[in-house]
Amino acid sequence: MTGPIKVSRSIKELGIKIRELQKEYLNKKGKEINIEEIVKELKVSKEDIILALEATKSVESIEASAYSNNSDDKDINLLDKISSNKDEEEILTNKIAINELIKDLDKREQKIILLRFFKEKTQSEVSKILGITQVQVSRIERKILNNMKMKLIS
Repeated sequence: MTGPIKVSRSIKELGIKIRELQKEYLNKKGKEINIEEIVKELKVSKEDIILALEATKSVESIEASAYSNNSDDKDINLLDKISSNKDEEEILTNKIAINELIKDLDKREQKIILLRFFKEKTQSEVSKILGITQVQVSRIERKILNNMKMKLIS
């Protein structure tokens, strides 16, 4: 049994023994065997049993379909389900605040902020586009950011 993740032979063999014991136990007793009973039967540590069970599971792609969203028939994959650990409400609030602050700027200031932070242009590139020096772009940018910061704080 070769897969994308290499597992030692001893762990593979233990996994096979465990699966055989699980089948045999289910056939004889009509119920699933628990970890403690496997430990007693195979005389192996609980940690090794768990390791063998986890290591011999099939690997799933994070892009594999986890379930389908019935409202639009779009498949949801495991990657979609992973939390970004970001506070989405805070991010949205910040975007709204920034948009409002940008609306208060004059046209040239808006263009500088757009080019620098949304189009990721350097100060030199912005200076060429606007026909001013890089030093002027730097000073205007610093003034804009300071004003925006003061408005956010107050």
